[in-house]
Amino acid sequence: MQEVKVNGIIEADAEKVWELAGDFSRLDSFVEAIADCSSDGKESGAIRTLTLQDGSKVKEKLQSINHENHTLNYSIVESEMPIKNYVGTMQVKDLGNNRSEFTWSSEFRTENGQEEEMKQALEGLYSLGMEGLQNHFKSGG
Repeated sequence: MQEVKVNGIIEADAEKVWELAGDFSRLDSFVEAIADCSSDGKESGAIRTLTLQDGSKVKEKLQSINHENHTLNYSIVESEMPIKNYVGTMQVKDLGNNRSEFTWSSEFRTENGQEEEMKQALEGLYSLGMEGLQNHFKSGG
C-alpha cells in the first residue's frame, strides 16, 4: 500500500476552511488542476465527477463525512490513472487564534513500477489544494 500526505497551516478559522474544503462539490474552487467538479450530493454515498485541466475525468465516491470532526473520506470509483483501492482523507483541525491545519492524505495501490510516479502526481495535486486554500483565505475568502 502506498501513502501520500500533505498538510499545512491556513490563516483562517477551521469552520470557514471546512465550509470550503468539506464541500464535496467544490474541489475545483481551490485545486488549480481541476477544471470542473460536479456532484450528485454532499453526504455519504454521493458521487462527484472531476474534470482535470488535461480533460481526463475521475469519479469519486464520498465514503463518510463528519462535520463535527471536519473530516471526509472518499474513494476513486473510476479513473484513467493506474491506481487501485484509493482511499483519500481531508481533515481540518482548529489551531485557535484564527488558524487551522489542513491535511490531505491517501492510501492506494498501483501497478508495479508506477508507485513513485503516482505518489508524485498525488503529492503535487494535494500541494495545489493546500496552496489554493491558503491563497483563498489570504485574499479574504
